[in-house]
Amino acid sequence: MNKDKFQIKNNIIEQLSSNYKEIIELTGEDSSREGLIKTPLRASKAIQFLTNGYNLNPSEILKSAIFNEKYNEMVLVKDIEIYSLCEHHLLPFFGKCHVAYIPNGKVVGLSKIPRLIDAFARRFQVQERLTTQIRDCIDFTLKPQGVAVCIDAKHLCMQMRGVEKQNSSTTTSAFSGCFIDNDKSRNEFLNLIK
Repeated sequence: MNKDKFQIKNNIIEQLSSNYKEIIELTGEDSSREGLIKTPLRASKAIQFLTNGYNLNPSEILKSAIFNEKYNEMVLVKDIEIYSLCEHHLLPFFGKCHVAYIPNGKVVGLSKIPRLIDAFARRFQVQERLTTQIRDCIDFTLKPQGVAVCIDAKHLCMQMRGVEKQNSSTTTSAFSGCFIDNDKSRNEFLNLIK
Protein backbone atom coordinates (compact mmCIF):
# COMPACT_ATOMS: atom_id res chain seq x y z
CA MET A 1 0.00 0.00 0.00
CA ASN A 2 1.21 3.50 -0.85
CA LYS A 3 2.38 5.12 2.39
CA ASP A 4 1.27 8.62 1.34
CA LYS A 5 -2.25 7.45 0.35
CA PHE A 6 -5.06 9.38 2.02
CA GLN A 7 -6.89 7.75 4.92
CA ILE A 8 -9.89 9.14 6.81
CA LYS A 9 -9.27 9.78 10.51
CA ASN A 10 -12.43 8.28 12.00
CA ASN A 11 -11.61 9.61 15.48
CA ILE A 12 -12.37 13.21 14.40
CA ILE A 13 -15.23 12.64 11.92
CA GLU A 14 -17.94 13.11 14.54
CA GLN A 15 -16.50 16.37 15.87
CA LEU A 16 -15.92 17.79 12.38
CA SER A 17 -19.43 16.75 11.30
CA SER A 18 -20.93 18.45 14.33
CA ASN A 19 -19.02 21.64 13.54
CA TYR A 20 -20.13 21.62 9.90
CA LYS A 21 -23.74 21.03 10.96
CA GLU A 22 -23.50 24.08 13.23
CA ILE A 23 -22.02 26.19 10.41
CA ILE A 24 -24.89 25.17 8.10
CA GLU A 25 -27.45 26.10 10.77
CA LEU A 26 -25.71 29.42 11.54
CA THR A 27 -26.08 30.42 7.88
CA GLY A 28 -29.86 30.06 8.30
CA GLU A 29 -30.24 26.70 6.56
CA ASP A 30 -32.09 23.65 7.85
CA SER A 31 -29.43 20.96 8.38
CA SER A 32 -32.15 18.30 8.43
CA ARG A 33 -33.24 19.16 4.87
CA GLU A 34 -32.89 16.16 2.53
CA GLY A 35 -30.00 17.60 0.51
CA LEU A 36 -28.08 18.62 3.62
CA ILE A 37 -28.54 15.64 5.96
CA LYS A 38 -25.27 13.98 4.94
CA THR A 39 -23.42 17.20 4.05
CA PRO A 40 -21.65 17.53 7.43
CA LEU A 41 -20.21 14.02 7.08
CA ARG A 42 -19.19 14.59 3.46
CA ALA A 43 -17.63 17.96 4.33
CA SER A 44 -15.67 16.44 7.24
CA LYS A 45 -14.22 13.80 4.90
CA ALA A 46 -13.47 16.43 2.26
CA ILE A 47 -11.60 18.75 4.66
CA GLN A 48 -9.51 15.82 5.85
CA PHE A 49 -8.55 15.07 2.25
CA LEU A 50 -7.85 18.73 1.44
CA THR A 51 -5.54 19.07 4.46
CA ASN A 52 -3.93 15.64 4.30
CA GLY A 53 -0.55 17.27 3.64
CA TYR A 54 -0.10 17.76 7.39
CA ASN A 55 0.20 13.97 7.66
CA LEU A 56 2.91 13.71 5.00
CA ASN A 57 6.66 14.32 5.18
CA PRO A 58 7.63 15.95 1.88
CA SER A 59 11.35 15.27 2.30
CA GLU A 60 10.66 11.57 2.92
CA ILE A 61 8.60 11.46 -0.26
CA LEU A 62 11.66 12.59 -2.23
CA LYS A 63 14.05 10.35 -0.30
CA SER A 64 12.00 7.29 -1.27
CA ALA A 65 13.21 7.53 -4.89
CA ILE A 66 16.65 9.18 -5.14
CA PHE A 67 19.07 7.63 -7.61
CA ASN A 68 22.74 8.24 -8.38
CA GLU A 69 23.04 9.64 -11.89
CA LYS A 70 25.69 11.73 -13.63
CA TYR A 71 23.13 13.76 -15.57
CA ASN A 72 23.83 17.48 -15.07
CA GLU A 73 21.34 19.26 -17.33
CA MET A 74 17.97 20.69 -16.36
CA VAL A 75 15.17 18.35 -15.29
CA LEU A 76 11.81 20.07 -15.71
CA VAL A 77 8.39 18.79 -14.66
CA LYS A 78 5.79 21.31 -15.78
CA ASP A 79 2.05 21.87 -15.80
CA ILE A 80 1.54 19.99 -12.52
CA GLU A 81 -1.98 20.73 -11.27
CA ILE A 82 -2.18 22.17 -7.78
CA TYR A 83 -5.20 22.54 -5.53
CA SER A 84 -4.92 24.21 -2.16
CA LEU A 85 -6.92 26.18 0.40
CA CYS A 86 -6.19 29.84 1.08
CA GLU A 87 -5.50 30.11 4.79
CA HIS A 88 -7.18 33.53 4.97
CA HIS A 89 -10.66 32.52 3.74
CA LEU A 90 -10.48 28.70 3.46
CA LEU A 91 -11.42 29.02 -0.21
CA PRO A 92 -9.60 27.08 -2.94
CA PHE A 93 -6.81 28.30 -5.13
CA PHE A 94 -5.71 26.18 -8.03
CA GLY A 95 -3.44 26.26 -11.04
CA LYS A 96 -0.19 24.91 -12.44
CA CYS A 97 3.20 24.40 -10.89
CA HIS A 98 6.46 24.07 -12.82
CA VAL A 99 9.55 22.64 -11.10
CA ALA A 100 13.08 22.34 -12.45
CA TYR A 101 16.36 21.32 -10.91
CA ILE A 102 19.87 20.71 -12.14
CA PRO A 103 21.18 17.50 -10.56
CA ASN A 104 24.41 17.27 -8.65
CA GLY A 105 24.98 13.50 -8.94
CA LYS A 106 21.45 12.53 -7.88
CA VAL A 107 18.04 12.50 -9.56
CA VAL A 108 14.62 11.81 -8.11
CA GLY A 109 11.80 9.68 -9.52
CA LEU A 110 9.63 12.06 -11.54
CA SER A 111 6.37 11.08 -9.81
CA LYS A 112 7.81 12.23 -6.48
CA ILE A 113 7.78 15.88 -7.53
CA PRO A 114 3.97 16.08 -7.92
CA ARG A 115 3.61 14.10 -4.68
CA LEU A 116 5.87 16.59 -2.91
CA ILE A 117 3.80 19.47 -4.28
CA ASP A 118 0.58 17.84 -3.03
CA ALA A 119 2.10 17.31 0.41
CA PHE A 120 2.57 21.07 0.75
CA ALA A 121 -0.54 22.14 -1.20
CA ARG A 122 -2.91 20.02 0.89
CA ARG A 123 -2.52 22.34 3.86
CA PHE A 124 -3.86 25.78 4.65
CA GLN A 125 -1.57 27.87 2.48
CA VAL A 126 -0.59 31.08 0.80
CA GLN A 127 0.83 30.74 -2.69
CA GLU A 128 4.05 32.54 -1.80
CA ARG A 129 4.89 30.09 1.01
CA LEU A 130 3.89 27.08 -1.09
CA THR A 131 6.34 28.17 -3.79
CA THR A 132 9.29 28.52 -1.41
CA GLN A 133 8.45 25.33 0.53
CA ILE A 134 8.66 23.30 -2.69
CA ARG A 135 11.97 24.93 -3.64
CA ASP A 136 13.49 24.55 -0.17
CA CYS A 137 12.49 20.90 0.21
CA ILE A 138 14.02 19.91 -3.13
CA ASP A 139 17.11 22.01 -2.39
CA PHE A 140 17.57 20.50 1.09
CA THR A 141 16.82 16.89 0.15
CA LEU A 142 18.49 16.52 -3.26
CA LYS A 143 21.23 19.14 -2.85
CA PRO A 144 21.13 19.93 -6.59
CA GLN A 145 23.05 22.68 -8.37
CA GLY A 146 19.86 24.72 -8.34
CA VAL A 147 16.07 24.64 -8.14
CA ALA A 148 13.41 26.72 -9.92
CA VAL A 149 9.71 26.76 -9.04
CA CYS A 150 6.92 28.77 -10.65
CA ILE A 151 3.23 28.64 -9.74
CA ASP A 152 0.41 30.32 -11.64
CA ALA A 153 -2.90 30.07 -9.79
CA LYS A 154 -6.42 31.44 -9.59
CA HIS A 155 -7.75 32.28 -6.14
CA LEU A 156 -11.47 31.92 -5.43
CA CYS A 157 -11.08 34.36 -2.54
CA MET A 158 -10.43 36.99 -5.26
CA GLN A 159 -12.88 35.63 -7.82
CA MET A 160 -15.96 34.68 -5.77
CA ARG A 161 -15.83 37.34 -3.08
CA GLY A 162 -13.98 40.54 -2.21
CA VAL A 163 -12.70 42.20 -5.38
CA GLU A 164 -14.51 39.64 -7.62
CA LYS A 165 -11.99 39.66 -10.47
CA GLN A 166 -12.77 36.41 -12.30
CA ASN A 167 -9.91 36.56 -14.80
CA SER A 168 -7.09 37.38 -12.39
CA SER A 169 -4.27 34.98 -11.67
CA THR A 170 -1.20 35.14 -9.47
CA THR A 171 2.28 34.02 -10.46
CA THR A 172 5.02 33.33 -7.92
CA SER A 173 8.54 32.05 -8.44
CA ALA A 174 11.45 30.92 -6.29
CA PHE A 175 14.99 30.09 -7.34
CA SER A 176 18.13 28.73 -5.73
CA GLY A 177 21.72 28.00 -6.71
CA CYS A 178 22.54 28.23 -10.41
CA PHE A 179 19.07 29.59 -11.19
CA ILE A 180 20.03 32.68 -9.21
CA ASP A 181 23.68 32.84 -10.22
CA ASN A 182 23.26 31.99 -13.90
CA ASP A 183 20.93 34.05 -16.11
CA LYS A 184 21.17 31.37 -18.83
CA SER A 185 19.69 28.65 -16.57
CA ARG A 186 16.94 30.92 -15.26
CA ASN A 187 16.04 32.14 -18.77
CA GLU A 188 16.00 28.58 -20.12
CA PHE A 189 13.55 27.59 -17.36
CA LEU A 190 11.32 30.61 -18.00
CA ASN A 191 11.31 29.98 -21.76
CA LEU A 192 10.47 26.29 -21.32
CA ILE A 193 7.44 26.97 -19.12
CA LYS A 194 5.89 29.55 -21.47
